[in-house]
Amino acid sequence: MDNLEDLKIVAEQWSKQGLEFVQKIPPPQLYTAIGVLLLATIWLLSIRLFRRTKSNTVLLSGLSGSGKTVLFYQLRDGSSHQGAVTSMEPNEGTFVLHNENNTKKGKVKPVHLIDVPGHSRLISKLEEYLPRAAAVVFVVDALEFLPNIRAASEYLYDILTNASVIKNKTPVLLCCNKTDKVTAHTKEFIRKQMEKEIDKLRVSRSAISTADIANDFTLGIEGEVFSFSHCHNKVTVAEASGLTGETDQVQEFIREHVKP
Repeated sequence: MDNLEDLKIVAEQWSKQGLEFVQKIPPPQLYTAIGVLLLATIWLLSIRLFRRTKSNTVLLSGLSGSGKTVLFYQLRDGSSHQGAVTSMEPNEGTFVLHNENNTKKGKVKPVHLIDVPGHSRLISKLEEYLPRAAAVVFVVDALEFLPNIRAASEYLYDILTNASVIKNKTPVLLCCNKTDKVTAHTKEFIRKQMEKEIDKLRVSRSAISTADIANDFTLGIEGEVFSFSHCHNKVTVAEASGLTGETDQVQEFIREHVKP
C-alpha cells in the first residue's frame, strides 16, 4: 500500500509540473504543437487503415474461349470441371488458393478472384472491377493465338490505358494458356507479337483508350518501338494449362500481389 501511495504522489507531482510547463508555453507555439501532433496521429492512422484495407481482388480477363473459367476452377479447387464452358456471368469467389489448402490453411490471406466474361458485349464489366483490383491476369489462348491476335491486343491495350490501372500501377500478367498442347505458341512469341500489334494500335488510336476515352493516357516511349517494359505498370508473361492444372506461375503472380 505504501508503494502505491508513493507512486500516486509522484504521479500527481509530475502532472502538476507538466501542467505548469504547458501554461508557460506561448499560445501560438502550443497550438502549433497540438496541430502537429494531430496531423501526425491522423497520418499514422491513415497508413494503418490503408494497409488493413489493401485489396485482395485479382481479375481473370481475356477473350471468350481463352480458358479463364477453367483457370478459375483450378485455382479454387484444383479441378478443370471437365473443361468448363464459356461463362456469360462473372465467376466470383473468395478463397485460399488450391495448392495452399493442405499446408497453409488458416494461415494465408484468401484471394478474391473474379473471372470476367470475355464476350464482346460483356467486356465493359471489367471496368467496374479494375479500380479495386490488386492485379490482373490477362489470359491468351496460346493454341488459337494468331486468329485472335488483333482482338486480344485491343483488349489488353484498353486495360493498359485504363485510368485506374495507370493510377494504381496495377500489375498485369499476360498468361499464355493451353501451352501443354504441342502446337501452342511459346510465351516469347506471343509477347513479341502482341507488342508489335499494340505498337500499331498506338498509332491508329492516337494512344487514346476506347475503354476510357476521356483520359488521354499514352503507352510506351515516343519514337521507340513499343515494349511491355515501357508501361506505367509492371507487365509480366507466364505459361499455364488450365486443363492439366499447370498454374504455378499464375499462383506465384497472385501471391506476389496478394500477400499471405
